[in-house]
Amino acid sequence: MFTHIVSVKKGVSIELISILWMIVEAGMAIGAGLMAHSLALVAFGVDSIIELISGAVLLWHLTIEANGASLERVKRAERTSSWVVGIALLLLALYIVIASVDKLWTHQGAESSYLGIGLSIASGVIMPYLSRAKKRIGSEIGSKVLRADGSCSIVCAYMAWTVLAGVVLTALLGWWWIDSIAALALVYFVVKEGWEAIQEARGKEDACGCCHDDDCC
Repeated sequence: MFTHIVSVKKGVSIELISILWMIVEAGMAIGAGLMAHSLALVAFGVDSIIELISGAVLLWHLTIEANGASLERVKRAERTSSWVVGIALLLLALYIVIASVDKLWTHQGAESSYLGIGLSIASGVIMPYLSRAKKRIGSEIGSKVLRADGSCSIVCAYMAWTVLAGVVLTALLGWWWIDSIAALALVYFVVKEGWEAIQEARGKEDACGCCHDDDCC
């Protein structure tokens, strides 16, 4: 029992680190995106804000579990959070598609963003580390939701690498259209996250948010 509580507290710590990074990531991505007129960076930042909602509820869940309290109230909050996150992500995907098509139609490109390059590299390195830690601790305490959140973290890394490709090509080659293409590439990840969140909100037993492997289901 003591070992379990210690592991849960480790889960609280890693989730807190994840939330703090999401705050930094969201602020820097949106700021860099607005300065460079980069739809991909702004979309990446908005996705980070939405993920903050889910992360905050999970942190609450782990904190209550660490204190040995009932989880019934948290379960209700998780359902509500899943609805909010799912709908917000699907709306974000719709916005990305409309804005990308508009930019391609009107030949609007993004400017070089070295801040965006640095942020994308940092996210691409940090998120896989957080993913492994969440999955390991989730396995130790038998927490499906923490393992699933670890899978979400690796999805964030995929998104960071996609954004990195766009901002690097913009800086090196000046392709006006590549930012919109990179933004459209994010739609797959955003829609998948949004649909899985809605499935969780509906109480689907096999819904495993952001899963890309079998060990979180």
